[in-house]
Amino acid sequence: MEMKHEDGRFYLEDNDKMIGEITYSSVEDGVISLDHTYVDDDYRGQGLAGKLLNAALDFADLKSLKIVPVCEYAKASFKKKPEIRFLLTDNYQKLLKGEN
Repeated sequence: MEMKHEDGRFYLEDNDKMIGEITYSSVEDGVISLDHTYVDDDYRGQGLAGKLLNAALDFADLKSLKIVPVCEYAKASFKKKPEIRFLLTDNYQKLLKGEN
């Protein structure tokens, strides 16, 4: 299984078959949205969505990008893991904390 990256997505391949991906797009300078996370049914339950998310988080951190989570998996992950919230845009951090 190999993690790959191309503009707009990180994806996993197993024997040349795409088995999972997380897509992102530019919102504005310095901000990306995590748009969609997918894992093939045959590969679910192995933590692959988490590996894809971590690749996107590492990329954003390395490039000094802030994140707007759009897909449900990314939203849920940011709610569950306060330690990764530093990557969120300021307005999204406030929403998670219940501030206006």
